[in-house]
Amino acid sequence: MTTSTGTDTGLVAAEDVLLFVNAAITATGQREFRSTAYQQQLSLDFLHEYVRVNYRRVYAAALALDINDHNAALIVRGLLEHAADASAEERRAEGRLIAARLAKLPPQRVYRLFRALRAAGVNNRRTRAIMRDWLTARPDPAHDAVKYRAGLKSAARHVHLRFGSAGEPDETGDFLFRPGRRTSYRHGLLDAWRRAHYEQGAVEELPLTVAEGFAARRGMKREVFLERMAPRMTRLERLRTLEQRGTGKDAAPTADVDLAAMPLTRLALYVLSLGFEARHRRRAELTGALRAAARRAAGPHAGSWGRVAAVLDDSYSSSGSGEKRRRPLAVALACHFLLEALAAPGAYSALWTSGRTDPLLVRPWGATPLGSRVLDALELSPDRLVIVSDGWDNAPPGLAGEVLRVWRTRIDPDRRTAVVHVNPVYDADGFDVRRLAPGVPTAGVRDAEDLPALVEIAGFAEGRTGAAALYAYLDRRVARFVGGDGAGATA
Repeated sequence: MTTSTGTDTGLVAAEDVLLFVNAAITATGQREFRSTAYQQQLSLDFLHEYVRVNYRRVYAAALALDINDHNAALIVRGLLEHAADASAEERRAEGRLIAARLAKLPPQRVYRLFRALRAAGVNNRRTRAIMRDWLTARPDPAHDAVKYRAGLKSAARHVHLRFGSAGEPDETGDFLFRPGRRTSYRHGLLDAWRRAHYEQGAVEELPLTVAEGFAARRGMKREVFLERMAPRMTRLERLRTLEQRGTGKDAAPTADVDLAAMPLTRLALYVLSLGFEARHRRRAELTGALRAAARRAAGPHAGSWGRVAAVLDDSYSSSGSGEKRRRPLAVALACHFLLEALAAPGAYSALWTSGRTDPLLVRPWGATPLGSRVLDALELSPDRLVIVSDGWDNAPPGLAGEVLRVWRTRIDPDRRTAVVHVNPVYDADGFDVRRLAPGVPTAGVRDAEDLPALVEIAGFAEGRTGAAALYAYLDRRVARFVGGDGAGATA
């Protein structure tokens, strides 16, 4: 039987874990609307150290959750830099988690992580083995040698990676460490890079990020260069360079850009980058693409949430910052279309804080009257109320929290309406996302696509399921993530 002291300790530990998960989902160390980049980084560094020291196995298990890439890299670095603090069993479990997470991270971020580990002097056998395994698993080392040359060269030196056999050195190794040894290369990209120094046509055979440097040195006209490079661009590169390719910022994309295939939140960011006239003119196309992306993100959950009401924050603070321009508003817009897909047909209601009724024409404006919008939403008697906001309720201040407190304690103590608050902004001063009321579960959100999983995590914040249930959930996520039985998150 668990004593009350043990129960209290478990609840405190669960609260710490949820606080860290919220931060790892939302915080990226960049400037936010109400805090500087330095404040964000200082707060995040403290939180990482606190959780790593006190809950190391949970810290590692966070790699299996939908945290952002910035925090995933910080966790991997923290685990490898402080390997001596872990037992042999923990190091084995961490190794599997690290390998699985590195496989999901963008290559440029992994190479940046490897450079940081080398600069920090982390050179133990376990770290070198993890780096070597990741490098040897890369599908095309020659492509990495061209696109991430400095990163691959640094990592290969650090782990003493050999390219090719002892009797026949691989041309990728020659390209990196003995560039003048060969007069030509069998691999097309390696030879294109060599020829691009004196042959303009070879520039178009290179990846965009590499070709841009050659094009700038040769004085190539950017519009012409980008049009020629279009067939070799990724989907996101085509969208990012749409305006520079001469079509104009508000023009419809060319046939090589499939909006409906884009991730939902990234598509919402693109829509918000357009002017009001373009959004109005392309209403059918943009709405169709957003709904298609939302249906894809909803997956098996589509239509299963019953009657859903959403309070969506489009106040001025949703404009974000220079580094995260309009990101909070884009998350709210993406959540709008995702919640529409998750709700039963015809059973979805959206209430924007500005009072607007056209989601395609939202813009960051005005104060944040969350309290009155929450009241309007609760009058609809939904099965589920979802609030997407940074939590700065200021018109009047604190009304939303009081409304939710009275609703939960006096009007709906049986919880017929499930209420959850998802927050896209990390509060550096509070080491968490800002909450509306103690009795309302809050989860950090970065991409709207993760909403169904985040609602499940937020349910643990109500304190009704207990710490054991949270740790069991983490264990299941770890097991799925590493593709086997996995190591437990709990000690």
